[in-house]
Amino acid sequence: MSTRFKPKFKIKKGDFVVVITGDDKDLKKPRIVLEIIVEKNRVLVEGVNIVTKHTKPSAQNTKGGILKVEAPIAISNVMLWDAKAGAATKIKRTRVNGKLVRVTKKSGEIIK
Repeated sequence: MSTRFKPKFKIKKGDFVVVITGDDKDLKKPRIVLEIIVEKNRVLVEGVNIVTKHTKPSAQNTKGGILKVEAPIAISNVMLWDAKAGAATKIKRTRVNGKLVRVTKKSGEIIK
């Protein structure tokens, strides 16, 4: 990926999304975005792509052991959840009073 321009994603941290492909595909269950990893075009979604992580004992974690953590998935595998329409939707950017805002294409609702 070129490092000259930072890509703009229409999904942000804290948004509700649905997973549209993969093992955790569920078009009716909205989940929260925990983190966006811009450099790798990936997104960390709550409760999706759970992996086991083996940790050694350290100063913070004296026991160590096996943890279940979320791993990032490709941002193309998620769509924004439109609560008003009750389904996944695409997003467009429009100007309202001189400010760029995100608007859902299904219901036309402004995303905060």
